[in-house]
Amino acid sequence: MSKWFVGLCVLSLVALGGCGHTGKTTLPESSPNPYAAPVNLPEYRIQSGDLLDIKFFYHAALNESVTVRPDGRISLQIVKEVETAGLTPAQLTDLLTKKYSTQLQNPDVTVIVRSFSSHRVYVDGEVTRAGEVTLVGPMTALQAISKAGGMKESARVSEVILIRRAADGKILTTKLNLEEAIYGTDRGQDILLMSYDIVFVPRSTIANVNVWVDQYIRKNIPVSLGVYYGVNTN
Repeated sequence: MSKWFVGLCVLSLVALGGCGHTGKTTLPESSPNPYAAPVNLPEYRIQSGDLLDIKFFYHAALNESVTVRPDGRISLQIVKEVETAGLTPAQLTDLLTKKYSTQLQNPDVTVIVRSFSSHRVYVDGEVTRAGEVTLVGPMTALQAISKAGGMKESARVSEVILIRRAADGKILTTKLNLEEAIYGTDRGQDILLMSYDIVFVPRSTIANVNVWVDQYIRKNIPVSLGVYYGVNTN
């Protein structure tokens, strides 16, 4: 896999999360187990590129379809600019109701996500086809690796690294023992992925994950990003 692609993947993740965050952080110890029934997925949060329908029950003239801009905002009649990215549809509905209530009587508004922007994860390392994997519905680490053509014989299945951008913008990392998931001794290791996760399948033993993640990013992006990393090796 080329350094250009690796750098692009990591730069995308860091850019979305923002720079300058500090503190040691890890992924939650109780990551969702995809084999548990039912799987409680987090409520969808609006992202740039999503197409939204804004519907008014009593003011049909204000109905419109808008696409969330790259800056996370939408432009609407009367209330103008509205910060949208990161909100759930219900939260945006409440926000618009409050904004329009100063101008309209009975601002009964509904937000519908008509189409979703392209959600993706990145699979790197000892896999057949390293690159982007489109995230369609719930997908686990093993499923993403399968979409990338599966692992090579040289893969170290017990030390797969997951890099994730948290809701507060921090970069989180954890080590997954997918060998245990494959053989059924701990299926919870095969956690559900989120958009822009990076799944790295190493070839050799990674003794210090903090050092490895730092080198993985900095050797491909030779600039100081001011990002700090924390690791859960359990």
